[in-house]
Amino acid sequence: MSEQYRIRLKAHFSATLASYFEGFSPQQVENGETILTGKVADQAALHGLLALIRDLGIPLLEVKQIQPGASLLEKPVVKLLRHHNKSNCPNSI
Repeated sequence: MSEQYRIRLKAHFSATLASYFEGFSPQQVENGETILTGKVADQAALHGLLALIRDLGIPLLEVKQIQPGASLLEKPVVKLLRHHNKSNCPNSI
């Protein structure tokens, strides 16, 4: 059974580059990234896709399996940690 994946890459795709990823929908993001969404037949096909990304020299940022009914454009949660002075932190030891 095929599973749907979202793959985030650090590259904007040309039409030529997008042609390597048949069956995937590329979405270019303003920050220089491309998000590919599409179905992968099995784990062997996923590994083949990841090998292609590696062989093309495209930096891989994220691979996420999409659950049925989930938003395809959902952004990953990024927690930003602020560096704060221990004297200003009430719970510091």
